[in-house]
Amino acid sequence: MGLKNMSILSGATITPSGGTAMVFADDGTTVQNGVRLVVPATADYRVRESATFKYKAPTLLGDGTYAKDKKEFTLVIPMILASGKIVYNVIRVSRELHPEFSAANATNFNKLASQMLAGDSDTDGFWSTGSMS
Repeated sequence: MGLKNMSILSGATITPSGGTAMVFADDGTTVQNGVRLVVPATADYRVRESATFKYKAPTLLGDGTYAKDKKEFTLVIPMILASGKIVYNVIRVSRELHPEFSAANATNFNKLASQMLAGDSDTDGFWSTGSMS
């Protein structure tokens, strides 16, 4: 199947396995409502991987209702091209939830999104070539 016939699992268990741990640490950069982390093991500062996390709490509106919260992270992996130019490869994920959305529903929501990003063969064509079929 492809994107237009996508099937993902609700209530799935998402379990990464294999690979090598990339250990991130706070680099002390000031980020409003957030934190910036880097992989200090990458010796070349020009291509050091980074992740930025931000959070905006839900707010009480004038009519007594609440606005959604907003959580966002950005993962950046720089690379040096053959020409010597540095480019920044970026993945940005943003999630907005109403405060009445339960914690269990929020967890499942995250798992659904993670399948669309990396865990489902139906989206592979989209991520590799931009295919909408």
